[in-house]
Amino acid sequence: MNLPNVIADLTNAQNNFDSVAYANCFSETAVVFDEGKTHNGKTEIKQWIKKANDEYQAVMKPLEYSATEEILKAEVSGNFPGSPIVLTYHFQLKDRLIESLKITG
Repeated sequence: MNLPNVIADLTNAQNNFDSVAYANCFSETAVVFDEGKTHNGKTEIKQWIKKANDEYQAVMKPLEYSATEEILKAEVSGNFPGSPIVLTYHFQLKDRLIESLKITG
């Protein structure tokens, strides 16, 4: 699958539970929407993903990517009810970084 470098980097960071590398995929002013919560900026994103990694130990397996819509579908498995599930990642990329990410079920 031909993923943009930043999305491939994000997937690798997630699968290695590396919250610093994960946050580095985002711009300083990036926004993440997940589970009804908004996380603003790299610092909040790093704190959010570290907590999620510690709690769920989720790994991502990309299934399909639409470059025109900037949407990734991925199977996510970990320590949470209903695992594994397919989630949809809605990206907005700018200057090779993630400006916005919305994760939906």
